Amino acid sequence: MAKPSRAKIKMTQAKIAREAAQRREAKRDSKYAVSRDEVDLDAYAAVDGAWLEIGLSAPARRALIDEGLYKVSDLRKHSIDAIKDLHGMGPNAIRILITAMKKSDISFRK
Repeated sequence: MAKPSRAKIKMTQAKIAREAAQRREAKRDSKYAVSRDEVDLDAYAAVDGAWLEIGLSAPARRALIDEGLYKVSDLRKHSIDAIKDLHGMGPNAIRILITAMKKSDISFRK
């Protein structure tokens, strides 16, 4: 296989740079926090303090924030089954939430 010429290499680099710029622009214009498996962690970092304090994993924190739950007292608006159905909520996250709710004397909606 022949070595590509300098011109061909420059054209390939320019093409890659254009495609990357288009992806960044599409991501910036997107109204969703997740695009192509990339998560904008800065958007979550500003509001996940209460969940971080009790020791929830990142996927569980993101699932709760996406659902509009920002603190432990917000959990009383939902049933435990609804929380378990969220993507990112595993058995350990459920145990942590139940423990935190018991400490605050709060229960899930029935």
